[in-house]
Amino acid sequence: MKKEDFPFIFPSYVVEFLNYYSVVKNRSDLTVREYANDLLTFLRFLKIIRGLASKETPYEDITVSNISLDVIAGVSLNDAYMFMVYCKDSRGNNERTRARKSTTLRNFYKYLTVQKRLIDDNPLQELDSPKIKKTLPKYLTLDESLTLLNSVDGKFKERDYCIITLFLNCGLRLSELCSLNLTDIRSNNTLTVTGKGNKERTIYLNDACIDAINAYLPYRPVDGVKDKKALFISRQKSRINPRSVQIIIDNTLKKAGLGDRKLSTHKLRHTAATLMYQHGNVDVLAIKEILGHESLSTTQIYTHIVDEQLKKASQANPLSQVKAPKRPDIAVNTPDSTEEAE
Repeated sequence: MKKEDFPFIFPSYVVEFLNYYSVVKNRSDLTVREYANDLLTFLRFLKIIRGLASKETPYEDITVSNISLDVIAGVSLNDAYMFMVYCKDSRGNNERTRARKSTTLRNFYKYLTVQKRLIDDNPLQELDSPKIKKTLPKYLTLDESLTLLNSVDGKFKERDYCIITLFLNCGLRLSELCSLNLTDIRSNNTLTVTGKGNKERTIYLNDACIDAINAYLPYRPVDGVKDKKALFISRQKSRINPRSVQIIIDNTLKKAGLGDRKLSTHKLRHTAATLMYQHGNVDVLAIKEILGHESLSTTQIYTHIVDEQLKKASQANPLSQVKAPKRPDIAVNTPDSTEEAE
């Protein structure tokens, strides 16, 4: 869904909400589009349960541009939970996706009541989000990372090698890598990255990154390139897109014998952070800045990876199951039977 299509899809108050989060809250285009898709699904659901849409109309064809504020104000907390059940059972949304939808609805109703005061009471103020299972991120080991780099080949191997090198060394997001421009590479060997919310951060390029960039640039197309600013160019001579990068990563993982790991480009970002923490003794605060995390709690997941590895290493010790000997002739003291030591 494109931002320019919002006025044709939504009522004006929804368009204003999306513009507010884009301009005032400075959310990324991806986040705003996710909010838009969440609200489109919710408003279609509302029309169904309120009998405002024909049962014969396919769900994806239900229009929402004519939903009045009275319908929005009349939503109950139970309606929202019914929507979450629908998202889980009928749309197959996992808990993370449903949690995002809960956030969208809470932000939307807060905007209508607090920012715009278009409705008097916020019926979804107490809307809870599904509990998300905390799992440790998947990542490549150091040896697997080296194998991946050594598996790059093909007509565009210099470009593809540079892409994977930046992922593994800089911890870039997929959107950040695709948006890189030639001018983002500074003469002082730093890289200017535009992250979430259009926030810029500076990443210092190590020797491997500088070498990979210098090896790629002579092979970067010049003639007929549609976006002359873009660092990475596709075979169609346009700025490389996220889907193309994911295909590059998938194909290289298969060549490296790692295709069964179901690793995405985001897992390479996890790999960069984990390797820095494990092998580089990099402080978690420094990793936070490199990755562009807003909260330290997000970055601390990488300390948990090491903690889990230490736990497994301890359990793997062949002596880990040996029990201490007990003397059957001596009674075991308990806190209730033992006088406090003087």
